[in-house]
Amino acid sequence: MNKLALIGEYLSYDFVVYAFVVGILIALCAGLFGVVLVLKRFSFIGDGLSHVAFGAMAVATVLGVTDNLIFVLPVTVLSAVLLLCVGKNRKIKGDAAIAMISVGALAIGYMLMSVFSTSANVAGDVCSTLFGSFSIVTLTLADVWICVIASAVVLTVFILFYNRIFAVTFDEGFSRASGVWTAMYNLLVAVVIALIIVLAMELVGSLLISALVVFPALAAMRVCKSFRGVTVTAACISVACAAFGILASIVLSTPVGPTVVVADMLAFGVCFTVGAVVRRG
Repeated sequence: MNKLALIGEYLSYDFVVYAFVVGILIALCAGLFGVVLVLKRFSFIGDGLSHVAFGAMAVATVLGVTDNLIFVLPVTVLSAVLLLCVGKNRKIKGDAAIAMISVGALAIGYMLMSVFSTSANVAGDVCSTLFGSFSIVTLTLADVWICVIASAVVLTVFILFYNRIFAVTFDEGFSRASGVWTAMYNLLVAVVIALIIVLAMELVGSLLISALVVFPALAAMRVCKSFRGVTVTAACISVACAAFGILASIVLSTPVGPTVVVADMLAFGVCFTVGAVVRRG
């Protein structure tokens, strides 16, 4: 059986279609807001929140919470607010606050999963949570609808507040002087990023989420100049890499998360080369 026939056969199964839909939606949201994070130099916030989400998931598992999302999402959102507030503290700089919270959450999560183990293979469970696993192909229709609704909220926020987000991203000081409530929009971005990260844990795992957010944005910046162009291109690259990564993982029998991230890295390499050639020309 050739590769195309194999892909066609897999796509005839509902669980593969569910995984494909969820992966595309997550990639779209990550690509859009990844540009904002990179331009505002908030890239490490995504990494920090992913570690917090891992710790929260470990606590939810120990407590026996059936739906981890109910516990993980509020904790991650609160951590995003905390990082935003603590980052403005003169005694604790933003990068130090992120390091403290993320490393602490990662350590606590691993310790809880080790001490209160609910599985005979703790190392395997931790590895799957950190680097992603094949669990995305076990999604139910309810999980898909949750992702669809969450993605719709993210896209609606981005479209409705596009001009404000653009202003706050490029010149926060001028926006504040113009009467824009910059603190609220920064908080909005942080909360949306927390939502994206919680959703993306199913796709790429907590340690690889930053790549899903950062690589498409950096790739788009190599070939586009305007904010709108970079945003649209980053979203397209992110979606294309997610689709390619999911299909490649099916054909090659590789973990979904790392395969998607490798596709993002390859896309960045191509855009970097194209951008360098165009500038020299």
